[in-house]
Amino acid sequence: MRALIAAGAGGLFGLGLLISGMTDTTKVQGWLDIFGAWDPTLAFVLGGAIIPMAIAWRIAAKRRDAILGGVLPAQPATEITPRLAVGSGLFGLGWGLSGLCPGPAMASLGFGGWQGLVFFLAMIAAMMAQPKVTAALSQAR
Repeated sequence: MRALIAAGAGGLFGLGLLISGMTDTTKVQGWLDIFGAWDPTLAFVLGGAIIPMAIAWRIAAKRRDAILGGVLPAQPATEITPRLAVGSGLFGLGWGLSGLCPGPAMASLGFGGWQGLVFFLAMIAAMMAQPKVTAALSQAR
């Protein structure tokens, strides 16, 4: 049952990305180009994500168990650390340069052509390398 609900949620998420234009790299880059040809339409997508999540966190704070059973994870830390700032900056640079982030990259695998596949493979390689790079940087200190 959990796998079925996860597949349904993932499909709904992918469909939402497609309908909202988040898989269109030119639209995303237009959203990020605030000093050029800015396209504000993705503000509705961001608001459409933030508002339900804020409500979900309020509901989850009052619950001990998830709807499907199991323990709910703790809320994320609110402290802004150097690691968070650097990671966010790198994420933003990659998003701005390519017009894709992990969710839309997966959603566009079916129609993104070879460029989408190259981005996806590079993203996976970076995710796999991240723990080793982080460990090497912490040892260098």
